[in-house]
Amino acid sequence: MEQKPAEQKPVVFSGIQPTGVFTLGNYLGALKNWVRLQDDYRCVYSVVDLHSLTVRQEPRELRENTLRSLALLLACGIDPEKSVLFIQSHVHTHAELTWVLDCYIPFGELGRMTQFKDKSGAHPENINAGLFNYPALMAADILLYRAASVPVGADQKQHLELSRNTAIRFNNIYGDTFPVPEPLIPKDTGRVMSLQEPTKKMSKSDINPKAYVSVLDRPETIIKKFKSAVTDSETEVAFREGKDGVNNLLIIYCAVENLTIEQAEAEFAGKGYGEFKLRVGEAVAEHLRPLQERCERLYADKAYLGECYRKGAEKALAISKRTLEKVYKKVGLIVP
Repeated sequence: MEQKPAEQKPVVFSGIQPTGVFTLGNYLGALKNWVRLQDDYRCVYSVVDLHSLTVRQEPRELRENTLRSLALLLACGIDPEKSVLFIQSHVHTHAELTWVLDCYIPFGELGRMTQFKDKSGAHPENINAGLFNYPALMAADILLYRAASVPVGADQKQHLELSRNTAIRFNNIYGDTFPVPEPLIPKDTGRVMSLQEPTKKMSKSDINPKAYVSVLDRPETIIKKFKSAVTDSETEVAFREGKDGVNNLLIIYCAVENLTIEQAEAEFAGKGYGEFKLRVGEAVAEHLRPLQERCERLYADKAYLGECYRKGAEKALAISKRTLEKVYKKVGLIVP
């Protein structure tokens, strides 16, 4: 099938924070989907380092984590020739549009963000204005590139809704300026949950390191974490209501082995949970091994990484400056 020229494809924007730990949930639920989207969309992907400043960072670690995150995105299959891939702080238009949008987002709307409540509760010693305000920066990230769609998990829809409301509010005042972005929720991969509390999403911020798998965990660590995963008091490997732990492991196994739930159930029919958990751990470790090897090679090549993020920033700035200048003109600012 003949592909559309890049300029005719709808734009997708997504970003990921450089926390140093991409979980298996990030990889299966988001990053693999980012790679697939490159064929059908004009993709703009960013390591959103400015967002990470809402929590106090150790400067050297932040720099290292930012480069490692970039290497991981490349290792996952993000192609800098197909997509615009850049580091957020290298493109000054993000901070500039944020200020304008700040003046059009009601205080109460930001106050209703559940993640602000959650993070301020987790870091009561550092409830800063950036933590309150970062959804405005997220809106700027999306609207700068006139994104038609944003890949999001179900738990991120509130932030996208704020971006949509902001675009609609601005358009109502000044006329057509921003496309109103739609959520792009992948349907083919189930949500990856905590290995210790399978009713909760797998999260890198979990205080229990056994609850999540990092994509850079060593094979023996991955297998050990899966062997200690919570299941239930039954013995049947089956996908059904009330078996949250087993369901989670089946979703993960099917994702890395490219199987249906029915095929996985048949494979483990009559087998115990111990054998099941070991096999899932081995499958995940083997699936991640080539990704880890590519990441290490890329991370060691600082010259190549520098070339990627400089070229990506140039492309991102060229696109986003057009949007920012349009916004400045709409609100009455003089464009130099």
